[in-house]
Amino acid sequence: MKRIILAVIFGVASLSSISTKAQINLSINIGSQPQWGPSGYDHVEYYYLPDIEAYYNVPAKQYYYQDNGRWIHTSSLPARYRSYDLYRGYKVVMNSPKPYLSHNNNVKQYSKYKGNNGKQIAIRDSKKNSNDRNHSSYANGRAQRPEVKRNDDRNSGNNNQKGNRRG
Repeated sequence: MKRIILAVIFGVASLSSISTKAQINLSINIGSQPQWGPSGYDHVEYYYLPDIEAYYNVPAKQYYYQDNGRWIHTSSLPARYRSYDLYRGYKVVMNSPKPYLSHNNNVKQYSKYKGNNGKQIAIRDSKKNSNDRNHSSYANGRAQRPEVKRNDDRNSGNNNQKGNRRG
């Protein structure tokens, strides 16, 4: 009987140790996600932006887009995306390393989300009363200020502040 009790105690202690390790290794980056990112994710590596076929690396705060067949990474989107609204554009969460290297597959898989503007709630907007769209950051129904792939269909965001792009 004592052996059984000791085995149970040892088993519980082992599970407790494993649980503690799992909690320590869990990475949460809620505070580092841009305000234009979709709400509901505790960890995001990349957002894929199907409307412009670009990516945003959350930890590095860098956009990845193609220019003449090469992948460029910068802290802001190029001028050709000046009118793109990160708050309204659909974003796919991607928690895999360098998802842009699988770009052709991502385009095929997520092209159905092109033009799905306003279908996601941005982090910024989830912190406010969802019925109040008249707060000061909106004008004429558009956001004035803007702020990856777990292989699922979750979203990402946009960054427009009167032509000023931030990442």
